[in-house]
Amino acid sequence: MNQTLHPRPLRLGVNIDHVATIRNARGGDHPDPVRAAEIVAAVGGDGITAHLREDRRHIRDEDLARIQAATNLPLNLEMAATPEMLAIALRHKPHAACIVPEKREERTTEGGLDAAGMHNTLAPIAEELRAAGIRVSLFIEADERQLDAALRLGAPVVEFHTGEYAHAFADGDAARVERELRRISDMAALAAKNGIEAHAGHGLTFENVQPIAAIPQIAELNIGHYLIGEAVFVGLENAIRRMRELMDEVR
Repeated sequence: MNQTLHPRPLRLGVNIDHVATIRNARGGDHPDPVRAAEIVAAVGGDGITAHLREDRRHIRDEDLARIQAATNLPLNLEMAATPEMLAIALRHKPHAACIVPEKREERTTEGGLDAAGMHNTLAPIAEELRAAGIRVSLFIEADERQLDAALRLGAPVVEFHTGEYAHAFADGDAARVERELRRISDMAALAAKNGIEAHAGHGLTFENVQPIAAIPQIAELNIGHYLIGEAVFVGLENAIRRMRELMDEVR
């Protein structure tokens, strides 16, 4: 089959972190990220993504088991490369663990993981996750050096950071948008050639998602903050359905 003419269906993973952010702003239990997970499942989402940060600013430890119990959707646990987070992943055994860079002072994940520079730290973590039957993913820049590191680490999945593309799109910088798209597209093709499944995420919106979704080798998009923000105005169900429609239009 010609992959360019007949690309694979594109999965949508919904990051529900910021439902928990709103909950934590006032304390208590409302709004419950588990309810968001149930809505994602009800409207045809393909997976749930949750980032358990070291400072617990949104998702809490107890949320993980509740999310896993609430739906049959695969859980993609975003985690820092630390012994604490490894132990939590091994205890909960999510479908996938996406290792991300994390700085306590950052508002959101800034850039991709330096998988090349962190090889010796990441190798034993990746090995333990694999041994537990957890699919290892690395959140990296669309860069050949980082992709090569993912290959050497035996990661079956990489998620390309689309933040620079999103910034260029918001700035109306057509040349930079084209350059970022080419970089992501080239690396997605190289990943597929080497047997690595390519995902993408960060800063994706209704306005900018389609050029990324149209890249045939990308198998999954993970989108969170924008969908939760739109849910304030149109409801989470409608926001997810609209994102799904936009993705499907180009696939």
